[in-house]
Amino acid sequence: MIIIPVKEGENIERAIKKFKRKFEKTGVVKELRSRQAFIKPSIKRRQEILHAAYIQRLQQEKDNE
Repeated sequence: MIIIPVKEGENIERAIKKFKRKFEKTGVVKELRSRQAFIKPSIKRRQEILHAAYIQRLQQEKDNE
């Protein structure tokens, strides 16, 4: 369960924003979406490799600047 401490006189919109941020960090929605359809382990691994290559390319471009 997510607990958001709200200070005395704190704006309710701010508390809702904190809740949304904490909820997003837990990854519940991401996990739910990933479980809607089965992805073969080989395809999942291929996606991870492509993502890692993409991140590495971004890092190299950043270093070259």
